[in-house]
This record gives sequence, structure tokens and C-alpha cells, in this order.
Amino acid sequence: MKTTRRQLIKGTAAAATASGAFSKGFASTLPTPLGAGRDVRVPAPTSFTPDWTSLTAGYSVPDWFRDAKFGIWAHWSAQCVPEAGDWYARNMYLQGSRAYDHHLAHYGHPTDIGFMEIQNKWTAQAWDPARLLDLYKRAGAKYFMALANHHDNFDAYASSHHPWNSTRVGPKKDIIGTWERLARERGMRFAVSNHSSHAWHWNQPAYGYDPEGPHAGRRYDAFRLTTEQGRGKWWQGLDPQQLYTGRMMPMPDGIRTIAEANEWHEGTDRLWNEGMPADPAFAHNWFLRCRELIDKYQPDMVYFDNFDLPLEQYGLDIAAYFYNQSMRWHNGSLEAVVTAKMVPPQRRMGVVDDVERGGKNYIERFPWQTDTCLVGVDGSQRHRNVPE
Repeated sequence: MKTTRRQLIKGTAAAATASGAFSKGFASTLPTPLGAGRDVRVPAPTSFTPDWTSLTAGYSVPDWFRDAKFGIWAHWSAQCVPEAGDWYARNMYLQGSRAYDHHLAHYGHPTDIGFMEIQNKWTAQAWDPARLLDLYKRAGAKYFMALANHHDNFDAYASSHHPWNSTRVGPKKDIIGTWERLARERGMRFAVSNHSSHAWHWNQPAYGYDPEGPHAGRRYDAFRLTTEQGRGKWWQGLDPQQLYTGRMMPMPDGIRTIAEANEWHEGTDRLWNEGMPADPAFAHNWFLRCRELIDKYQPDMVYFDNFDLPLEQYGLDIAAYFYNQSMRWHNGSLEAVVTAKMVPPQRRMGVVDDVERGGKNYIERFPWQTDTCLVGVDGSQRHRNVPE
């Protein structure tokens, strides 16, 4: 989804690691001019229930976020290996795209070598998180955010509900756990970003095929791979269908031009206000993974890459759970922040509204956040992730 938004962030700094990671700058809780309407602080309830009435009536943005003003986000995962765009996991399956051409030239055809192979190439050998966090703190960041999972459905932490994670594949390390420990040591608030609720439709091009050329009609790797085919390979015991999410909406047979294929994808698997997936098991698994992410690393903020909360009731369930856990961790004080995008005005007292690569042309009553990419993996000033 492409949108045009007014640029707001100026003068922020970012650093790239040797493995191709990039960072984003945040400006949080933008100051409200004197005389403008301000939000009213409310005492937190004993516990929240998973509904908007409870969230909007009982939540107040914590002081640490109001005072922080600036944070940095390391948006780093296997997408950084090819250095050809952070939507690589999807676009490499779209014939005619830059990522597809890059994949063909450097790795092979996606019928034979899919994105799961790229995930295993993400080794994190040059990763120096302590140096990066020292740099971010010197730059003035009060909070640090790490990418917990992207739309490609790979967890960068020790996930017991999803075997496709960084402790079993690629780095063989708990990336989030390392970031969290080092950020806390430096007195920084710690945040995680969760993008994987989109995976069920975003990964569907991996079940497609070339509409043109010598491989026309031959399905890509996700369509055919099974657990049994992994015997004796690096992914032995793993089910590729768990990673790619299954054939929920594969491109139908009979498409014969790139233009027709692109039109089909635009109208089906690239829709972002998607609601619930066809397979409810995906949504339940997402909830379990997100709950474990919260419990294991006790973040101060969870950033959802969604318009409103993700996956309908599951999003409400996890927001209420996070708020309740935060009060349990902090002796009744609510220190948690949840962000979502394009939050309707009547819900902005229940979660923090996030605007990517832009701002607001009016005085917002409630604290909000804007974020922008400084230098992407392809060296440009563009950030192709949802939110866009």
C-alpha cells in the first residue's frame, strides 16, 4: 500500500551493522502547545478486559513515554541478507520485480531456492549489539526497539510456539533476548515490533509461479515443500508450511502475463485491512507467540504493524494481557505502551497512535509517535514495510 505523507523527523541518526541492518528514528509523545487540549490522566483499573470500552476507559500513557521524545528501532532480520529491499521475502516471488531479478541472479530460481534458504543465511556473525546500543544511547535515544518478527513469519527470539525462529535457524541465537539484556544494562526502555499477523496473506506469492518465461506455470517452493523432504538437510524436522502459512490464497492457474499476476496480487494478498485469516489456527498461534514474547522479555512497548489492533479479538486479548502483566511487573503501575496505526479518534485513549514517515496537521490530544527510516538496506531513504 502506498501513501504520501508529510515528512516530520529531522536530524536523527542511524547506524548500520556489517550484516546490513538498518535503524529507524522515533519521535514520541510530541509536545502539546500551551493552551491546547491535553489528555486527562486516569487511574489504571485493577485489571483490563479485552474490549475497547475497558482499554479506552482505563489506560493512560505512562510518564516514561511522555518524557522520552526519541528512540531508535533496529529493523533487522533475514531480509537484510540480500540487501535488496525489506519486502524481499514477498517480492522475490513476484516476477518482474527488482527482488525477483536479484534473487535469480544471486541465488537461483524461487522454484528451487526460496526465502527459507535466505533465512538460514542470516548468521549474525558480524552483529555487535553492545556497540550499536552504545551508539544509540549517545545519539540521545531513550528507548530502543528490536524487530521480533516481520511479515515473513520468522521469530527472532526463543519461541516455543513457532519452530522457525532464530535459535534454530540462521543465527542460532536469541536475538531479542540479547537486545533486551543489553538495552536494560544501559538504562534504556525496551520495545519490540510485531509484524507477523500479516504473514498469512503476505507470504502467499511463495505459492505462486512465473506467469511468463521458461518456468511459466511451475509453482514456487512453498507450494511443494513438506517436512519429509527436509530429511538430511539443514531444515530437517521443520515444516515449511508452518513458515509460509499454507495455501490460504495461492494464485490460481492460468495467469499468463506479469501484469495480470500483479493485478491479482494487488486485489487479494496485498490487502492490509485483512481481518481474520481463513485458517483460525494461524491467529491462535500468533496470540501464543505474542504472549510468550511479552512474558519472556517483559517489554515496555509492543509496536503492532497494523491499522488498529491486529486480528480482531486476538489483538484486544493481547493488548489487555500486556497491560495487566505490566501492572503485575510494576506493583500496580501501568508502564506499558501499545501502538497501532490510523487508530480511530475514539480509540486513541486506549493505545498510542503511530504515524510512519509523517506527522499530523492538527494538535492531537493524546501522546502519539512518528517514525521514519533514515537509510534502508538498499541505501535509499525509503522504508517499504507496512505501515506505509
